[in-house]
Amino acid sequence: MRSDAYGSLAMPIYTNVSYEFEDAQQISDAFTGKTKAPNYARVENPTVTNLEHRVRALTGAAHVTGYNSGMAAISNAILSVAAQGKNIVSSRHLFGNTLSLITATLMPFGVKPRLRDLTDIEAVEKAVDENTCCIFLEIVTNPQLEVADLQALAEIAHRKGVPVIADSTVIPFTETHLNSLGVDIEVVSSTKYLSGGGTSLGGLVIDYGTFPQINKRIKGDLLYNLGAYMNPYSAYQQTLGLETLEVRYRQQAANAQRVAEGLQQTSGIRRVTYIGLKDNPYYELARKQFGPTSGAMLTLDLDSREVCFDFINRLRVFHRATNLFDSRSLAIHPASTIFGLFPEHQLEQMDVRQTTIRLSIGLEDPEDLLDDIRQALERQ
Repeated sequence: MRSDAYGSLAMPIYTNVSYEFEDAQQISDAFTGKTKAPNYARVENPTVTNLEHRVRALTGAAHVTGYNSGMAAISNAILSVAAQGKNIVSSRHLFGNTLSLITATLMPFGVKPRLRDLTDIEAVEKAVDENTCCIFLEIVTNPQLEVADLQALAEIAHRKGVPVIADSTVIPFTETHLNSLGVDIEVVSSTKYLSGGGTSLGGLVIDYGTFPQINKRIKGDLLYNLGAYMNPYSAYQQTLGLETLEVRYRQQAANAQRVAEGLQQTSGIRRVTYIGLKDNPYYELARKQFGPTSGAMLTLDLDSREVCFDFINRLRVFHRATNLFDSRSLAIHPASTIFGLFPEHQLEQMDVRQTTIRLSIGLEDPEDLLDDIRQALERQ
């Protein structure tokens, strides 16, 4: 079956805003959902739909919706279940803006956070009640690199009729089967691995259909009223990225493994954190849940914030930039950037240390990356 009307092998970028119909009945049927014909590009576009269909085929999801950023995907997924008087059981170990969404943005609307240690199953059990709308977590936290037991969390959630929403950005959905572990909704920043070269912003909500009301809310309400749909340029770039995702990811994960192991043998580093290291406390659980690869993010700790800054300034191969899982390797100091507006006491609660540098490992030769890190350490 052709995905494009003219048989283009690569789905074109459809830049139109509206769609023309043969008669009044056709346009009425499109707007009232009686046909599958798109009615307006703010809620459906062939280029975006093509990406959604491909992701759905790869994941076995019931529904996939593309958004204009990872944060848009997260906010729409949460809003699909949240309401006044409800609470979200989550963790302080979240990406900064996700934490702000849950603890600040949603609070005036009567949605309360219940932040717990999600590795403490008993604490989660006590936190989930009749007003809980979801358990939300990152499958590997950024930048703490914590891994929670998804099956244990899902057992609690489902026993109490609550969905599990998981940000799976750190390990691609092509490598995991999170629905088999009880995850109901995956949210993904497709800006990361799918984009590949840092070319485009995007986000995905991958819905496995276990809570049918979620898709009804997303497609019948939020998609129309919040205006966060993915743009066709991003969808085109990320469809191309999807075609090379597996080979890029496998190389990046292998590079990250080599860099992490090499750094364990490098003097001047206080701590190396990577879930693919056998002495990592989450190694066995990560292998069980995500398979043999461990993602392309790791962290290293130095003596102080000042030493971290000096180290970053001396890097030659790594790029001093935010983002994750670009084809180029990136280095950043999370406490002063991504979490830079949080006061120190909150950073301590989130386990975001002033001594930590986050590395996103790209496609360069891992020995070149190790040499770059070592020369930056030696010149201090």
